[in-house]
Amino acid sequence: MSERSLYRLMTWLSPAFPTGSFAHSSGLEWAIAEGFAANRPELESWLEDFLAAGGGRNDAVLFIHAWHLAARRDRESLNTLAELAAALHPSRERWFEAVAQGAAFRRIALSTAPCFALDMLTPIPDEELCYPVVVAVLAAGHAITPGTALTGYLHAIIGNLVSAAQRLIPLGQTDGQAVIAALEPAVHRLAQWALTLPGSDPFEQIGSATLMADFASLAHETQYTRLFRT
Repeated sequence: MSERSLYRLMTWLSPAFPTGSFAHSSGLEWAIAEGFAANRPELESWLEDFLAAGGGRNDAVLFIHAWHLAARRDRESLNTLAELAAALHPSRERWFEAVAQGAAFRRIALSTAPCFALDMLTPIPDEELCYPVVVAVLAAGHAITPGTALTGYLHAIIGNLVSAAQRLIPLGQTDGQAVIAALEPAVHRLAQWALTLPGSDPFEQIGSATLMADFASLAHETQYTRLFRT
């Protein structure tokens, strides 16, 4: 990957890119309050499950298919994939988290990194455009390889969740970085697996086995005190 492409990818996935990711915890706030991820080992285990069998896995499926559809300029199939992505979420909060970030990302990307691929998303309204889909489409439009783009995306997601945990539990900066480092093999495995998926039906590859994470996103809506929107 060229230095220019690397610069762009780092910009899009930086916490400074204004998608509002700092306001979301994917239900982690409730899980921490209830003692499911209240220390470093528990947090690491929670996030590893998120990657292997939860929302992170599904994001990777959507991301890799969206990248290839955008690269082939298959507008119709890309619109269908976007509809699938918007319909997958187990709770209103998880849906809101995905589409709020997706809409913000598209809005900023259109102003700062326009490309043909983003134009393919024009018919899709904000409330149906999920974050992994629009990031993948932008990466394809700028010829950033799918494996690199997906790895960067997953790293950004994990980094944001660890940042949320640092505001909720006694988790210092060093421990937070240790969690991110420990999850490197899980991110790598997921990205490498996702690269084998194009050519098959994304609907058949979607699935989740993280029931408590799904429940956390439901329970968070009525949590008594909250720092995060999700």
